[in-house]
Parts: sequence; structure tokens; C-alpha cells
Amino acid sequence: YRIGEGLGPVAAYLSIDEIIRVAKESGADAIHPGYGLLSENPDFVDACARNGITFIGPKAETMRALGDKASARRVAIEAGVPVIPATEVLGDDMDAIRKEAGEVGYPLMLKASWGGGGRGMRPILSEAELEEKVLEGRREAEAAFGNGEGYLEKMITRARHVEVQILGDKHGEIYHLFERDCSVQRRNQKVVERAPAPYLSEDQRAEICDLGRRICAHVNYECAGTVEFLMDMETGKFYFIEVNPRVQVEHTVTEEVTGIDIVQAQILIAEGKSIAEATGKADQSEIRLNGHALQTRVTTEDPLNNFIPDYGRITAYRSATGMGIRLDGGTAYAGGVITRYYDSLLTKVTAWAPTPEKAIA
Repeated sequence: YRIGEGLGPVAAYLSIDEIIRVAKESGADAIHPGYGLLSENPDFVDACARNGITFIGPKAETMRALGDKASARRVAIEAGVPVIPATEVLGDDMDAIRKEAGEVGYPLMLKASWGGGGRGMRPILSEAELEEKVLEGRREAEAAFGNGEGYLEKMITRARHVEVQILGDKHGEIYHLFERDCSVQRRNQKVVERAPAPYLSEDQRAEICDLGRRICAHVNYECAGTVEFLMDMETGKFYFIEVNPRVQVEHTVTEEVTGIDIVQAQILIAEGKSIAEATGKADQSEIRLNGHALQTRVTTEDPLNNFIPDYGRITAYRSATGMGIRLDGGTAYAGGVITRYYDSLLTKVTAWAPTPEKAIA
């Protein structure tokens, strides 16, 4: 089905009317949004409902509360979960922005309220950089998500990025599938993800998983979601940063160590099944960790030019193989043409082994 005639390559996939049109023409009764583009857009969820199409994901009101990072902070505070000091959503008055930034204190991180993947994020080390970085980040967020809204957050300089995988059903039940470490990043976007986080003690693991469940229980969360935290390596404290109300690129590592197919569970939950039915696990205690998994992303980027996306034709390609290797492929094949319009991710390579050392090897 052709989509977005007369629209640009990205605008075509951001057009709610076009996605709904194709769903109707194809006879689809449900839409799984994947990640990126409309996956965190509550207006798209509403449009699906108006047209009798099941959206495989959270309710629109939940997405409005959590998909916007600024409002998600307010939910976390209400739920009693620690947050990093930050401004409110930034307005257009640059003098007011300078004042707010000074009150929080440098260094800061500019964050887009909507969307993820590092889009719209900028580190700001001093007031001299503030205006340029804010305007630059807004333009990038607007182009990626159709919304340039953002805020400033205090930067923790020695931190680990840890996130908790959540599943919630329509019957009020919420499970966690433990945590992932996503600390290896470039351009504020993850490139290596691991499960479980090897540096956490059992007490720390229990604490962060409980914090993740607490936020989602506060909004009666449904379907799959990820609650992200920064761990201050100086103090060992966890700080909430955002909720991704969708499946994550790195869901593979959680699937490998828990044995639960997260995407399948999303579909079954959207049909009205309980988490127990969707996962085959009668309660939270039946979900256990098994071994260690590590995912790396194969991307088309220029490592000599700050990892900016590259494009062209792939002349040669050979996949990874071996015991314990899982490949989630996309456009990675000899002869494939990579355009400049979409994400640089080609394929995901996930390795599972009984120990972290063996998974890395």
C-alpha cells in the first residue's frame, strides 16, 4: 500500500490520516506502532479508537500523562519516586529560560518532551551555549516528532542509565521484567544494552524494579512500557527520567533473559488477556532471570565524523552467526540502499550466555 502521496518521506509516516486510511483499506483491525514516528502520539491512539481499530499500546490518557517527559515527572513526584531537578516546559522567552537554567544550575541537559532516541537532546555546559543549543534541539525535535517542546534537566556527570521493563494488563495487574543497562551511548542514543545490569546488588535491583512498578501502577498502565532511571554512581541513588510508552529497540535482551516474548504479550494484552495468560507466568514471582544478554546495534554512521548518519548502497554484508546469537534484521543486505530520511539502525545483534563475560565474548 502506498502511503503519503505528495508528502515527504518522514511526513508520510507522521500522517495519522494516511495510516488510518491504509489500515482500513487493508482490513487491519489493530495497529502495532513499533517505535519512533507515531508510537508515542496520543492523538493517533484516539484516531484508532474513533475508527474502530485497536491500538496495541497504552491508553491515550496514559500516553498523555507519561509520553510527555515533563508531565511524566509530575506523575513520578505524585507516586513518590525521586526525580532529577529540572525546569518546567520551556517557553519562547530566552531571558526567562536563562533565569530558569540558572536556578537549576549548570551543567544541564536539554530534553525533548515528546519522543526519544536522543532526538532533541543537547548537553549545555554553560550559559554561553544555552540559546544556540535550545534552538538547535527544538528544531531537531520538531522535525522528528512534530513537536519541539522541551525542558532543561540537571546533568549527573557520573551516571548509569538503567531502565525497568513493565507489562500491564486491562485488569489492573502490573509485572516488571527486571532491568536493563543502557549506559553505552553516542549522541545521547543507546548503542549497547545489557540485561540484567551486572553492577546492581539484589537490594538495588528490587528497589529500582519497585520504583518502576510504582509509577505505572499510579496511572493504571496497560501494555508494554519502559521506566528509565539515572543511577548516580557517587551515591547509588536512582532518579526517574522518563517513561517510554511503547516497546523499546532493546527489548530483545529482556526477552532473552526472561523467556517472555514482549511483542506477543503486547498483542495478547490488547486483545484483553491477562498478563498471566499473555506470558504464561501466574504471578510476578514466576518471572526469573536466566543468564545474561547483550545487544549491539549495527548502524550506518561515520565514526570519524561524530557518528553522523551515512547513506548509500551496501556493497557487501555478512551477518553474525553462532550459538546464542539472535539477529533482528531490517535493511541490512548486500545491494540495499540506505537513505538519509530514516534512522541509521540496520540490524540488532543480541548475544545470550550464562554469564556476562561469556555473552560479551
